[in-house]
Amino acid sequence: MTLTQSLHGLNGPKIKAFHITPIAVVDPPLLNAAGLHAPYALRTVVELVTDDNISGISEIPGNIAIDRSLEASKPLIIGQDPFQLNTIRDLLLAHFGQDKASERGDTPWDQRTLVHIFSAIEVACLDIIGKIINRPVVDLLGGRRRDRVPFSAYLFYKFEGAGGPLAFGTDPTATGWAAARQASALTPDEIVAQAKAMCAEFGFQSIKLKGGVFDPRQEVDAVFALREAFGPSVPIRIDPNALWTVETAIQYGKEMEGVIEYLEDPVRGQENMAAVRKALKTPLATNMCTTSFEDIPRSYLLGSEDIILSDHHFWGGLQASMTLADICRIFGRDLSMHSNSHLGISLAAMVHLGAAIPNLTYALDTHYPWQSDEIITGGRLTFEDGGVAVPEGPGLGVELDREALARLHENYLACGLTKRDDETEMQKVQPGWTFKATRW
Repeated sequence: MTLTQSLHGLNGPKIKAFHITPIAVVDPPLLNAAGLHAPYALRTVVELVTDDNISGISEIPGNIAIDRSLEASKPLIIGQDPFQLNTIRDLLLAHFGQDKASERGDTPWDQRTLVHIFSAIEVACLDIIGKIINRPVVDLLGGRRRDRVPFSAYLFYKFEGAGGPLAFGTDPTATGWAAARQASALTPDEIVAQAKAMCAEFGFQSIKLKGGVFDPRQEVDAVFALREAFGPSVPIRIDPNALWTVETAIQYGKEMEGVIEYLEDPVRGQENMAAVRKALKTPLATNMCTTSFEDIPRSYLLGSEDIILSDHHFWGGLQASMTLADICRIFGRDLSMHSNSHLGISLAAMVHLGAAIPNLTYALDTHYPWQSDEIITGGRLTFEDGGVAVPEGPGLGVELDREALARLHENYLACGLTKRDDETEMQKVQPGWTFKATRW
């Protein structure tokens, strides 16, 4: 065998099967800048199987276009060595081309192709590698810096209802967080009630409010209501999802100085973020204006944010997120994590990453309390004092519940949804409603 053959791992394990399963999970009627969540959130589960029957899994946001691209990548991936992630990425790059940073643009959420596909394949490969060498994924990222990763309560304005078959109906027998999860939350008092129930159930030590739904005055009043209810020891943050003008952001940002730990994406674009940042003492965070490595030089030149909210689904995987952590550390940026409507596979991957990164200053975001379905054996991952312990066992430390996967795939086939479209859902409630990149 030649050196080249050895370097390409021709005697190593090979991927023999590549399974793509779109699923639909129950999602409550949560409100956001893009509109209204549908009764189901879409996810796609990827499973790679080696020639010695070792399975690796991952989970990404569901979208029929991404699913088709995953399907198109199968001939490239089958036969590859899961250890050779550089080769795999180069093959995908040659086939799909590099995502452009501008493709994030004014869209409500990230729809880039390559980062989704590679992150799905990379996480599944790391799961396989961990199982082969009998080590957790966190060790493949350099080793753990903490055994438990902190998360923040993630509050949403919402209509009454629990999603799925109930849609806007409610289950009168529900108690505790299950009852609060289906309750209306449209006023500051209702937001406080939601926060109390979520923190009581999961032990969260910090709170985030998803804004961009109502007039800024109403949302800032909710922040002050949270501060009064929880006191100064609980960090609070708000995310208007870039719907404010620079003037609005500065006005309300000054009002909230000393009250919030950071202000997330109050305005759209790096230039506008930099203008707000210069006017406020409060740190600014983003998962919208700096979303790729190509964005970073201009980010530092302008000074557009203090905190980058990574997401391994959108930054090209776990290893790329570790690179981002190093860049943030070198240039004096803090790092935390963005979230989407995920299940246990994505949460496990987030925990492994969160356990490895050096500069974890802020608790991570998670939608997990809003989801009631699960696709991992043993049921849902548990929170203790708002944190999740690094899963035990090799790889991700979680395994597929194949019965649940099949059931949630049937949900996908039956619900008729093929992509996220919060604007259309909102129009069912408010005819004529349209998404606006800037609203106030």
